Amino acid sequence: MKLPDGTVKVLVEGKQRARIEGYEETGDFFVVRAQAVDEDDEATTEVEALVRSVKTTFEAYVKLNRKVPPEMATGVGAIDTPSRLADTVVAHLNLNVEDRQGILEIADPAERLEKVYALMQGEMDVLQVEGRIRSRVKKQMERSQKEYYLNEQMRAIQKELGERDDLKNEVQELEERIDALKLPEHAKDKAHKELKKLKMMSPMSAEATVVRNYLDWILSLPWADYKQDSVDIDRSEEILDEDHYGLDKPKERILEYLAVRALVGEMKGPILCFVGPPGVGKTSLGRSIARATGRDFVRVSLGGVRDEAEIRGHRRTYIGAMPGKIIQGLKKAGSGNPVFLLDEVDKMSADFRGDPSSAMLEVLDPEQNKGFDDHYLDLEYDLSKILFITTANHLAGIPRPLQDRMEIIHIPGYIEEEKLQIARSFLTPKQLSENGLSGENLDFTDQGIYEIVRRYTKEAGVRGLEREIASICRKVARVVVKAKDSGEDVKIKVGPRQVRKYLGVPRFKFGKREDRDQVGICTGLAFTETGGELLTIEALVTSGKGRIQMSGHLGDVMKESAQAAMSYVRRRAKQLGLARDFYQKVDVHVHIPEGGVPKDGPSAGITMAVALTSALTGIPVRANMAMTGEITLRGRVLPIGGLKEKLIAALRGGIEDVLVPRENERDLKEIPARVKRKLRLEFVESMDQVLQKALVLDDPALLEHPAEYALSEIFDVSGETAVN
Repeated sequence: MKLPDGTVKVLVEGKQRARIEGYEETGDFFVVRAQAVDEDDEATTEVEALVRSVKTTFEAYVKLNRKVPPEMATGVGAIDTPSRLADTVVAHLNLNVEDRQGILEIADPAERLEKVYALMQGEMDVLQVEGRIRSRVKKQMERSQKEYYLNEQMRAIQKELGERDDLKNEVQELEERIDALKLPEHAKDKAHKELKKLKMMSPMSAEATVVRNYLDWILSLPWADYKQDSVDIDRSEEILDEDHYGLDKPKERILEYLAVRALVGEMKGPILCFVGPPGVGKTSLGRSIARATGRDFVRVSLGGVRDEAEIRGHRRTYIGAMPGKIIQGLKKAGSGNPVFLLDEVDKMSADFRGDPSSAMLEVLDPEQNKGFDDHYLDLEYDLSKILFITTANHLAGIPRPLQDRMEIIHIPGYIEEEKLQIARSFLTPKQLSENGLSGENLDFTDQGIYEIVRRYTKEAGVRGLEREIASICRKVARVVVKAKDSGEDVKIKVGPRQVRKYLGVPRFKFGKREDRDQVGICTGLAFTETGGELLTIEALVTSGKGRIQMSGHLGDVMKESAQAAMSYVRRRAKQLGLARDFYQKVDVHVHIPEGGVPKDGPSAGITMAVALTSALTGIPVRANMAMTGEITLRGRVLPIGGLKEKLIAALRGGIEDVLVPRENERDLKEIPARVKRKLRLEFVESMDQVLQKALVLDDPALLEHPAEYALSEIFDVSGETAVN
């Protein structure tokens, strides 16, 4: 058949099989010698079953293979000859040349039909797999087309509402910020992953809001923004002195840190803990440190925090989740190495939500905080370059493991002279400015400030002092305004009398020495949170049966000191001129006035011993002398604390001589020179020396050497029996 394009199509039908027996080569075509092959189409039961199976399978094959016309199934179904059926079916199978040649060479029709049946089964398996794949692909394409169609609809709706462009711009802006910031590799990977999720979400969904907030937190943290430390030691010292009077130890520690930083260049931030009563400047000292070092300052109050998530952050499982106070503070600071003040670290508490003090261990441990893991961020953040400062009122409120990670610096409080300088340099100028006054209207004398400190405040810090100064300034402002209305100028100088006029009746009193030497009354020195105090101890002896009574709201330590003092006096009875059994005939009452104020501490032992000795012997105690020290049963004087505050209280109360334990001689370098000039300090090692100096004796030499007692004198038995 000639085709329109000029080619010729030839249809060849094979009539019979033939086996090639020879081949002759010619120039234009092939010539072979062939021998026809006879085919035996013997009809047996097995062949008949095979024919039926092939026909049935071919019908199923036609349904699977779309390339075979459906009418072929009818044509094949009409063939009954096994050889012709095999040759017809094989023509429609997708076989390679080797398989076709193999079938062609099989002369036995039954064997050939069986081979075709097997090949057709394999071809059907392939077609079934192709069908499943085609069906699955079709479903996926249909779903994709559906999603594409719906997304296009959503874009059209959002475009009409003007929302989609905003989301697109926001995503683009976030991507630019992620690429621009110097994020650590793990943080950048996390940000890109979350941004990819955000692109796939609807902007109105709750999850998109969570992801958007999370990305904002990551991008707002100072991952690589560090302030350069100021290494000018002289300038830093000037700043610290400008902002605070006194506080030598904290200032010295900060200057040491800056000096080491200047030499080393890079070092871990120290963890300082300022411990002291309220109002002594712990928090404001942190601000001064930030100013001196040139760093940013951030303050976080831990008072009342009882949830661990406040420190470590909330997990990102709900919309209101947020990072902990540490990460929030860093975002507020804007730099990765601020001065970070953790205020009131001793006020944290624990409940069923966890123990925040345990979470602080990782924050304040220089070996662990390089990889601090906040639950919200779920990323490691380096806290090692932060200069952490913690404050506390009481060291006992800080768990021991947390104390071990901090450098404790005690700030005991200000003495009167320091309060005077603080009032002069800081408080008075501040309150004059806040109340619209000037130095021409109001001037405080030193004695006026001392009057406020001694009789209207009772504190270690200066908050109460500032309040009282502010109160006077307000009253003077009223006077100034009235005077201006009448055209007069006002100049008020505030001394003790004016202080009592403006502030009313004094609320407190301070200890003063006794006017004269008295029996059974001895002046001791006490150290409280508000400074030093004179402590008058009274002892009274009455007839009785050997009972010892103590009053004055004494703690266990002071009660034990009184018992030790009584044992010492009984031990020295003979030398003191007392009867051997005096304690069986008298009752002794030891009292400390102001019973409403709790008193305790290991420094009143020698004072009680002197008062007891004086009461029992009738020898007066020197009124111009005060003392401090603990006593042992054998009369040894032990060292005490708070010597500086106690000596200042003695000077304020009119004391001339002070007895101090010998071991406290090393503390003299901390005592102000003015105090050392105006007080005579006498150092004692034994109770005998204390009695010689404190009692008004005609012959002090009587107590120079301890008396040696025989056991027979004490117990009124023979020495032999006593030894036994």
